[in-house]
Amino acid sequence: MSTEKPHVTVAAIIEHDDRFLLVEEQPAETVVLNQPAGHVEPGESILSAVIRETFEETGRHFTPDALIGIYTWTNPRTGACFVRFAIHGQASDADESHELDKDIIETLWLNRVEIWSQRHKLRSPMVLRVIDDYLAGHRHPLSILTDIS
Repeated sequence: MSTEKPHVTVAAIIEHDDRFLLVEEQPAETVVLNQPAGHVEPGESILSAVIRETFEETGRHFTPDALIGIYTWTNPRTGACFVRFAIHGQASDADESHELDKDIIETLWLNRVEIWSQRHKLRSPMVLRVIDDYLAGHRHPLSILTDIS
């Protein structure tokens, strides 16, 4: 078991016409599917992090409107623990002039069945769990995320 501190991450849940915006990325040697997501930087709020990560990975401006949930997962291969804040919101059209993060191969709009059929490619089980919670109607006000700076 790892003794390192948990990684605090955010993920943007963006749905349009029953399809979810995902990124196909290659953070190491394996290509995976994930929500636009990433680490919260020191001094950054949860909402600022999800807005930044969404733009960096998709070229889309993200407007958060609800917290879907807070999830923990420990990678069984590495022992690394992740705490994910899943935030629903709306996104603009992609800014085609924006260069995406180097690990991003492309952005994809996939429905739940298409995501499930590629579950072996998901970066973590949190990806599908968050979508299922969103589809089940889980919504919490953003006001529960308090940034004390």
